[in-house]
Amino acid sequence: MNACDSPGNLHHAHAGPREVVVCGITQYTILCGAVVGYTITAATGIMSVVRSNCRHYKGHGANCSQEGTMYLVMFGVVEVVLSQLPSLEKVTFVSIVAAVMSFTYSFVALFLSAAKFASNHKAYGTIFGSHIGGPGGVSAATRTWSFLQALGNIAFAYTYAMLLIEIQDTVKSPPSENVTMKRASLYGIGVTTAFYVSLGCIGYAAFGNAAPGNVLTGFDEPFWLVDLANVAVVIHLVGAYQVYVQPVFACYESSLRARYPDAAFFHRELAVRLPGRGRGALRFTMCKLVLRTAFVAATTVVSLMLPFFNAILGLLGAAAFWPLTVYFPVTMYITQAKVPRGSGKWVALQALNVGALVVSLLAAVGSVADIVQRLGHVTMFKTQL
Repeated sequence: MNACDSPGNLHHAHAGPREVVVCGITQYTILCGAVVGYTITAATGIMSVVRSNCRHYKGHGANCSQEGTMYLVMFGVVEVVLSQLPSLEKVTFVSIVAAVMSFTYSFVALFLSAAKFASNHKAYGTIFGSHIGGPGGVSAATRTWSFLQALGNIAFAYTYAMLLIEIQDTVKSPPSENVTMKRASLYGIGVTTAFYVSLGCIGYAAFGNAAPGNVLTGFDEPFWLVDLANVAVVIHLVGAYQVYVQPVFACYESSLRARYPDAAFFHRELAVRLPGRGRGALRFTMCKLVLRTAFVAATTVVSLMLPFFNAILGLLGAAAFWPLTVYFPVTMYITQAKVPRGSGKWVALQALNVGALVVSLLAAVGSVADIVQRLGHVTMFKTQL
């Protein structure tokens, strides 16, 4: 089966060809955008480690500003190497390491936020967020854009439909893939929601309206614990990048192989024997070597051009949340379950559909406004912390 068709085949049985095309374009666009966001975040994590050590040894008043171009390029080089892995099935170990790292930095961030909150002896911030005007206040427009961008960030945090089918295709049975994925989704959403709510509430109580977009950048001490968390973030993103990018590779490579069945560039395997592996060898085609390297290089260049984090995640979340997480699944369910038009269930599902669309549109507006505002204050190809 063509990797590009895996989400399309599922949807094709319950919708028209136009929706299949839109679903596929949206899915792979979001996957490409996500790896750009991960590259920016990884560079921020590396810069945070360097800054934390600088402030620890030179004092908190020292000039420890960091320039992240080199770190973005370093991350890109690592991903070029890992991108030569054959397919999503071969990155299982990367996914396991990424999951462990995710729990590590989440627990550290929660612990540091709780410790800061306890040391403050009071909760900062208010129920309604930053106030408009006056000393320490913000403009009504800034508050509105920030609120809408936050909706996009939340949407991005809960958007994983673009990977759901790709991962389900690699799950062994029995039990059936549907049973396994339902259980994984239930546990995954439950655990992540507990982390999101806990860290969001405690982090805001600790920092108030000065809470940083990446909460770990708000801490300097204990420097070794902050460093541990930021290193875990970087390792997690190394793996997450591969989980998101491998379906993209599989999509265009399978399409090119089918289109050019006699081209050696796409079909001829080359082998490089690795020391210490006996008869084992690294096998690849020139297509994988050249095009995967070019893809990673392109995402790295885009990351250098857009050196900000939250606005990118907000826009990605806004773009992906409604079509992939709500609209297509709801449409497929209505068709598959033959939900009568005009029934109570049909009305409830359509209300959910419309509500999610409104949230996505508002989040997109807020994120675009924030990106435009930030573009006026940043220098292309110069990432700073």
